[in-house]
Amino acid sequence: MTRSSRLLDLLQLLRGYRQPVTAKALAEALEISPRTLYRDIASLMAMGAPVRGEAGVGYVLEPGFLLPPLMFTCEEIEALALGADYVASHTDYALSQAARNALTRIAAILPDGLRHRVENASLMTGPSERCAPPRVDPALLRQAIRDQSILILGYKDGQGRLTQREIWPFAMAYFDKAQILVAWCALRATYRQFRLDRIETMSVTARRYTRTREALLREWEKARVVKDAQDADRN
Repeated sequence: MTRSSRLLDLLQLLRGYRQPVTAKALAEALEISPRTLYRDIASLMAMGAPVRGEAGVGYVLEPGFLLPPLMFTCEEIEALALGADYVASHTDYALSQAARNALTRIAAILPDGLRHRVENASLMTGPSERCAPPRVDPALLRQAIRDQSILILGYKDGQGRLTQREIWPFAMAYFDKAQILVAWCALRATYRQFRLDRIETMSVTARRYTRTREALLREWEKARVVKDAQDADRN
C-alpha cells in the first residue's frame, strides 16, 4: 500500500468515529505501527485535514469534512448506484427523486471512468411485492423525525381497532411488504413500531420531544438486543 493510499484510508477510518479514537485502535485497523500512525496523523494535520486530538487521548475528524469523490472505489460506486436504484423504485416519490438527484450529482463530479460505471450500472434491483400505500405523506413523517416533533396518530391495529396515539418518532424502516415508523408511544409507555398503511390520520404538533432522536435510537437498539437475547434463551 502506498503512503497516499494509507493516508486516505486513515481519513476514511476517522470519518466512522464521532468520539476520539485511540492511536492504538487506528494503527491496528490499518495494520501499521503506532509510530507510523503518529507520523500519518501529523501529515494529515500539516495538509490541512481537520484532525483534532493528541497522543494518549485519541483523535477525531471534525464534522463536515468531505473526501473528494476520486476516493470512491469501483465497488463503492456500484454500491451507491445499487442503493439509489432500490430507493428510487421502492419508496415514495420524494425519496425516489432525492435518490436519483443525489446519484446524478455524484456522477457529475466523478472522473470519466467512474462516471461511466454510474451511468451504465451493471447491478440492479428486481421487482418486489409492493406494500400497501400509506395514507399519510412519508415525507412529512421524515420531516417530523428531523425536527423531533411530537405526532398525534389515529392508528388501526391488526384487528382493525382505531386508537389515538401520541408518539415521539425517531426512525423509519422500509421493507418489501411494509413501511414502518419507529417511535416512543405515550399510550403504551414503551417503544412501538407503526405500519404506515395503518395510520389513518396524523397531526404534527408544535411540541418537540425532550430527548434527542439519537438517544431514543440508541435506547431502542439496546432494547432490541436484550429482547433478541431473551428470545434466544427461551428457544
